[in-house]
Amino acid sequence: MDFELNTVEAGTVTSVHGFVAGAVSAGIKKQDVLDLAILHSITPCTAAGVFTSNAIKSAPVLINQQHLRDKKAQAIVVNSGYANACTADKGKNDAGQMAKSVAKKLDISPQDVLVASTGVIGIPLPMDKIQKGIEKIVLSGKGGHDLAKAMMTTDTFAKEIAVHIRIDQRGFTIGGVAKGAGMIHPNMATMLCFLATDAVVDAKFLQSALKKAVDKSFNMITIDGDTSPSDTVAILANGMAGNPTICEQNGELFQRAIDKVCIYLAKSIAKDGEGATKLIEVTVEGAISEQEARLAARTIASSPLVKTAIHGNDPNWGRIVSALGRSGANIKEDKLDAYIDYICVMEQGNPVPFDKEIAITVLKKQEVLLRVNLNLGHGKANAWGCDLSTEYVNINSAYTT
Repeated sequence: MDFELNTVEAGTVTSVHGFVAGAVSAGIKKQDVLDLAILHSITPCTAAGVFTSNAIKSAPVLINQQHLRDKKAQAIVVNSGYANACTADKGKNDAGQMAKSVAKKLDISPQDVLVASTGVIGIPLPMDKIQKGIEKIVLSGKGGHDLAKAMMTTDTFAKEIAVHIRIDQRGFTIGGVAKGAGMIHPNMATMLCFLATDAVVDAKFLQSALKKAVDKSFNMITIDGDTSPSDTVAILANGMAGNPTICEQNGELFQRAIDKVCIYLAKSIAKDGEGATKLIEVTVEGAISEQEARLAARTIASSPLVKTAIHGNDPNWGRIVSALGRSGANIKEDKLDAYIDYICVMEQGNPVPFDKEIAITVLKKQEVLLRVNLNLGHGKANAWGCDLSTEYVNINSAYTT
């Protein structure tokens, strides 16, 4: 099979055929910034979603789980500033009203509208501002960039990408936008991600492919160890590419493409962690299983001691193996190899002398690689995190004041 998988230059969610978006400053936030947006497909879509594992779920998450029972959707509305979480029945009514207002604007069913909110927990939405803002939104094929900006809370940059897959002279596109910088930890985080594709995809496979992509991307990032009531990853597939239906039997390339999009967005979130100055990538190899490799990688990436050592350029590799040891993965110390980037610091359980000054120089890079090999099996996984700085404390000690 002849195929190409290429990143679309300046790509975003509306780089996908048939999708439009728009955003406005509705006055939800104090600043005069974009804070309300809509993503819309001009034709009905097959849809799938993955949501927070937190026992406390926001009103939008509860609404979306209901709306996706028929595996269909055609639009997404999102606001930043307030999360509409822990807002009781009023929050559910407000989320439902957002769906109804967008449905009326677009002449579609409220059931086909997904809702997302992000920001401060426990404060009711300013529905008068939101409803007026929905009316003002102008949708266009270039609106994906504004959508990505309107989703941001403490993010410092918009997170967006699109890839195009050409298969035997035919092809399809997958685009996505995401937000997240704090309250981020494996098993979803205070993050939102909206994906769009013009591929024809079987509904059951779409859900499966999304879950697999989330497991190896968003569920493998960590910033501060906290998960959120609002986590949502949703994908809309409008089928406008006209390709043969993608399903489990022929879905390998689609899976590869959605993985690429989700991993890029996940790494962007980790890189943009609140107060972060470095991206940390942890690779665990040689585990008994992939599940154990994932467990080990996430534990190392989320260790406060590892994160602070990386921030201070301190090659204190004992913190890496100590975190590994408490991860729950099967480990035999006398088989363990460990590396800071290319520098071996432990081999077969024995410490390896290394030049500390060279290691410090390596740790000053904006992207730091940590690698361990358990030498017990073939399980492998990657996790991503960021360093922990005093700025993180400053941001979160005065988040609402």
